[in-house]
Amino acid sequence: MTTTLPSPVRSGERPSRRERFGAAIYDPFLALGERRGMAQRRDRLLAGARGAVLEIGAGTGLNLAHYPSDVRALIVSEPDAGMRAVLERRVGESRVPAVVSPASASALPFEDAAFDTVVSTLVLCTVEDPAAAAAEVRRVLRPGGRFLVIEHVRAVDGSRLARWQHRLAGPWKALAAGCRCDQSTGRVLTDAGFDVETLWRDHWSGMPAIVGPLVVGALAAPDA
Repeated sequence: MTTTLPSPVRSGERPSRRERFGAAIYDPFLALGERRGMAQRRDRLLAGARGAVLEIGAGTGLNLAHYPSDVRALIVSEPDAGMRAVLERRVGESRVPAVVSPASASALPFEDAAFDTVVSTLVLCTVEDPAAAAAEVRRVLRPGGRFLVIEHVRAVDGSRLARWQHRLAGPWKALAAGCRCDQSTGRVLTDAGFDVETLWRDHWSGMPAIVGPLVVGALAAPDA
């Protein structure tokens, strides 16, 4: 399969003050969580990336250092202008060549069955319509292609933490650039029609408790 990469994006879009601030604090905010296991999760997950790869919601590019050197093509998409400015700088320093796209996860400008692997890490919590994003991922994956995910999710229904996530969802969303700490992303993924290879619950240490619950794993687009 041949995937034609678009030209590198330099849209000239100027980030807003809020976008610049969000991008500036993103890596420091995640730093303790990265040291307490998230970086290792990225390593293990992305070892499974193969062929033509699309990463949705690439943020500031924290995954770039973890991709295997033999991926054939890598597109990293990020609609937030502040994050994308940092991502573009990081791509320039990456050992794995990549192309930056401003595409939103819910409206991917790529052909059907264009990718062997799609990656989403800590993304679907901020997508307005995660079911639409999951459908788009399924569309652009070739049959049998893999969807690799690390997402923070709603805690087990009825638990004290789930109740606190619900109470704090509004303030957290306002503070964290639209992130929804009570998103049932695991259910969205399993309802999207993927074949589940492996998907397990985990806990993100070093972060606020309301974003601690995780789902991690690999899903596959059904064979045609």
